[in-house]
Amino acid sequence: MQEVVYGCIYYGHGVRAAVDHHIMPVDRKTASTRRPQIDRDTMTDSAFLTALELVIGLDADLLDIVGLSLKISLTAVAIAALLAFPLGAALALFRFPGRAPLIVTLNALMGLPPVVAGLAVYLLLSRAGPLGSLGLLFTPTAMVVAQVILVLPILAALTRQKVEELHGEYAEQLASIGVSRRRRIPTLLWDARLSLITVVLAGFGRASAEVGAVMIVGGNIDGVTRVMTTAIVLETSKGNLPLALGLGIVLLTLVGVINALAHLLGEATRRQLG
Repeated sequence: MQEVVYGCIYYGHGVRAAVDHHIMPVDRKTASTRRPQIDRDTMTDSAFLTALELVIGLDADLLDIVGLSLKISLTAVAIAALLAFPLGAALALFRFPGRAPLIVTLNALMGLPPVVAGLAVYLLLSRAGPLGSLGLLFTPTAMVVAQVILVLPILAALTRQKVEELHGEYAEQLASIGVSRRRRIPTLLWDARLSLITVVLAGFGRASAEVGAVMIVGGNIDGVTRVMTTAIVLETSKGNLPLALGLGIVLLTLVGVINALAHLLGEATRRQLG
């Protein structure tokens, strides 16, 4: 009597399972030819071309995200600079108890993990926190605060180094004309202005490329707190590669421009100093 074999094919495993104790393996090459193949290179190229079209065509959604990113980062860097410049100059010129530990702490905070800064601001601004009544959590203001915390140590530490170097050169001349240490601060800051612009650019690069802290305190809300870095993370997870790549192109261009400006200003400073 001829046996009748009833079978079914599981394409996910590439195996033909047969009933009546007959198990027959399927040729994997044959099974694989039955699956629809996706040309990933073509898909990536298409996404990249679409991203270029979004950038060149000045897509409205892309411009909104870039504009908000620049607004938040520039505001944070400006506030941090106003606080960091006098702080760094004071550390360079004055000697007081605890100065060395303060400098060490400032240098250590240059490498502060963004998620730690974001968590600190979150706890500060949450409803259970001391400033929760202000209702600033998940707003651009909270993102500015987080970026200020990240950028300020960088600006202050680099400012201290620049002012300390200049003071070593001009200390005798300033002392001979009776300029007090307090009055030397604006003088040396002005003389180091080109170097300080480079310092500001470094701080802006840190702020614009930050993702962890702003994600925690901003919430990545569309049209409210969504910036370039958080949008790239979200759109990539959603599979919206064109917008993610477009934002990546803008971000890389921005970083390139910042580095070019920093290099040019560094060269100008060296020529000025002879």
